[in-house]
Amino acid sequence: MDALDDIGDAIRQHLEDKNAARDRALQHSRTLIRHCSKAIRAAHREDRSLAREHLAQAAELVQALKVELEPYPDLYYAGYTQSALKEFAEASIFDALSTGDPLPSPEQLTVDYVPYLGGLGEAAGELRRRVLDILRHDRIAEAERLLEAMDEIYGLLVTIDFPDALTNNLRRTTDMVRGVTERTRGDLTTSFQGRELRQALEAVHNKLQDLNL
Repeated sequence: MDALDDIGDAIRQHLEDKNAARDRALQHSRTLIRHCSKAIRAAHREDRSLAREHLAQAAELVQALKVELEPYPDLYYAGYTQSALKEFAEASIFDALSTGDPLPSPEQLTVDYVPYLGGLGEAAGELRRRVLDILRHDRIAEAERLLEAMDEIYGLLVTIDFPDALTNNLRRTTDMVRGVTERTRGDLTTSFQGRELRQALEAVHNKLQDLNL
């Protein structure tokens, strides 16, 4: 039974190492999510430099998670790690789409497909907020471009028809995207009609002024 002591020592060491990796992963995940939230806020404020700075720091943490958790796949695919990766995908996608840059792929972000899809859906919600912000400044053309992006996101998500166990409840996210897209379409239509009405009233006002002259 002497070998049992050696086996026990090896198991304890493995679990100690794994527990330490878990603690680091939790900290990395929290910090990663914080950088992503700050990147999204900066993108809404159109502070592109700050947004990219936070995304760069987030990307470093993504790589750290992949390297440190490589010996422990169950920790890498744990809920807190995957949620952090989803946040990174969301922030990266929103930053790109809000500025008119090409959509980053899962491979470019080094994020697996499931958190990428979740981030894609969550980014649609941020796009709606962005549309509402720019409509206040009458930036109709940009709002139309973002609405088109939301439409395309929904068009993809609705085709991912697999069990929730495989997609991490993507159907719920897809339903959310459908709702925010339709509400945004209505807001954009109302804003467009309001602008046309204002332009028509201004034209009548100018014509009356010309007649008075």
